[in-house]
Amino acid sequence: MNAGKKIYFASDFHLGVPDFEKSLVREKLIVKWLDEIKQDAQEIYLMGDVFDFWFEYKHTVPKGFSRLLGKLAEITDSGIPVTFFTGNHDMWMFDYFPKELGVNIFRNPITREYNGKKFYLGHGDGLGPGDHGYKFIKKVFANPVCQWLFARLHPNFAMSMANFWSNKSRLSNGPLDEKFNGEENEWLVVYSKEILIKEHFDYFIFGHRHLPLDIKLNNSSRYINLGEWVNYKSFAVFDGKNLELKYYK
Repeated sequence: MNAGKKIYFASDFHLGVPDFEKSLVREKLIVKWLDEIKQDAQEIYLMGDVFDFWFEYKHTVPKGFSRLLGKLAEITDSGIPVTFFTGNHDMWMFDYFPKELGVNIFRNPITREYNGKKFYLGHGDGLGPGDHGYKFIKKVFANPVCQWLFARLHPNFAMSMANFWSNKSRLSNGPLDEKFNGEENEWLVVYSKEILIKEHFDYFIFGHRHLPLDIKLNNSSRYINLGEWVNYKSFAVFDGKNLELKYYK
């Protein structure tokens, strides 16, 4: 890493909920945060569920979010890499972000090493034990035939229907996200410990869970869940030596 530079991680903006007005306020705050961190950012990782729903037609993308999209293009144009992990709410993202915004997209966890520290990065959905119903649904939604069929629907109908169900799911699951289940019942903690049996990583960083968490897995490894921006406005930053979970005020 370059001297004085930092790497930033954030997840689960869920832009689009609970309504246009509140989402716009949150979007402007996120853009303000991005504008501030670009001053010392070497890289920026957006770890999924940036949008509460996203589907790209061949010639059409969802309406709105122009402030965020413009800011991301500005940041990548300045030479700062931005990496985006698709989440369970925005898994139907294809080539618009790479071609138009210069943002790299990953659908599965990746590993990185900075200054001798090893990172295991991913959104977190479908990893670890349990959640078998969602894992099945994810396979269905990831199927090219399913995506082709959805694309046959008119955008006015398709986006209205998808946003209704996405919004309903986010709000109904909200209370569950506020409760820490204990290390033995946190699927991503269990998943991280299983990875550690095979290979050492200093940091496991995920989104998806919505609850900001910083858990020591052993003497040299930590699990970080980034939380979300509807309530917590939490993110993580690595300065080349230490990683810290922070809250944007």
